[in-house]
Amino acid sequence: MMSKAVRIDRHGGPEELKIVDVEVGEPGPGEIRIRHKAVGLNFIDTYQRSGLYPFQMPLQLGMEASGVVEAVGEGVVHLQPGDRAAYASQPPGAYSELRVMPAKNVCKLPDAISFETGAAMMLKGLTTQYLLKKTLPVEGLQPGDFILFHAAAGGVGLIACQWAKALGLQLIGTAGSDAKCELALEYGAAHAINYSTENFAARVKEITDGKGVKVAYDSVGKDTWEGSIDCLRPFGLLAVFGNGSGPVPPISLGTLASKGSLYVTRPTLFTHIATRESTQAMADDLFAVVQSGAVKIPIDQRYALADVQQAHRDLEARKTTGCTILTL
Repeated sequence: MMSKAVRIDRHGGPEELKIVDVEVGEPGPGEIRIRHKAVGLNFIDTYQRSGLYPFQMPLQLGMEASGVVEAVGEGVVHLQPGDRAAYASQPPGAYSELRVMPAKNVCKLPDAISFETGAAMMLKGLTTQYLLKKTLPVEGLQPGDFILFHAAAGGVGLIACQWAKALGLQLIGTAGSDAKCELALEYGAAHAINYSTENFAARVKEITDGKGVKVAYDSVGKDTWEGSIDCLRPFGLLAVFGNGSGPVPPISLGTLASKGSLYVTRPTLFTHIATRESTQAMADDLFAVVQSGAVKIPIDQRYALADVQQAHRDLEARKTTGCTILTL
C-alpha cells in the first residue's frame, strides 16, 4: 500500500523537505504498521534535516506521532490491530500517513487523550519526565527548590512549567520576548526572565538571594550554557539537552571546580527509553499527570502535511510557542 511521506535527499534548509509516495509493507518481527492521525514536530527534526545530526540519505523525518495500529508483527504482545497508540521513537519516519516501525516505543494511548494531544506530547512530555524525575542534582530536588529552565515557552518548556509546579518546584523560566515570558508564567513558572533584554544569570542570583539554583535545564546550548553555569549553586547540575543555538563547546573541568564542584550532563531521551519497560513506565507517568489535569498540552500551531516547509521555517525562527503538529 502507498503512503504520503516527507523525505529529504540531502541535508539542508526547509526547501529540502519533499512530499513523496512511499510503499508500506507488512510489519516484521517486533514491528507494527500504524496509520497516523497526527504528527508532532520537534527541534530535533531540524537538526536531522540540517545535518547537525547527520543521517544516511534519503531520510524520512519525524520522531513522534499518534494513530491506529493496523497490523502487528511476530512477538508484539502489548499492541493489537485497532489499538489507539502514540510514540516517540527512533528511527525517524513519523512525517507520513502510514509507516512500519519498531513496536518497542509505541504505547497504547488512553481513550481520554485525543490523537492530537498524543502526537504533541510524547517526545516533549517524556523529555520533561526524564529531566524532572531522573536528571537530578546530587542533592536531589525537594518542594520549594529553585530550578532554571531555558526556552520555557516552547513545547518542552510549557510542559515543564506545569509539571514543576505540580512537584512543588519553583521554576525560573527564560524566553526571548515579554509575551513568551507571560506565557511561561501563565503555565506555572514561578519567575520568567526575558534573556534578550536582561542578564538572566544576574536575575537568577537576585531571585534566589544570591544562592543560585540546584539545576539548570538548558536546551538552547551555545548561547546560554556559560550563563547557566553561573546560575548554579555549589554541587549544582547543568543538564544540556538540546542545541537550539548550536552545540556547546568543550568545557574545562577546571571551570567546574572553580565555580563550586559542579556537575554537567548531556542526556538524551533515547537512552532513557532504550527498553520497552522503561518506555512504558515513563509513558504511564506522563499519561497520569496529563489525565489528572495538572499538565495540559498546549498545541499552538497546526500545519497540513503539505505545509511542512513553512512549519520548519517558523520553528527555526522562534515564531512558535508550545507544541506544533502536522495534521493528516
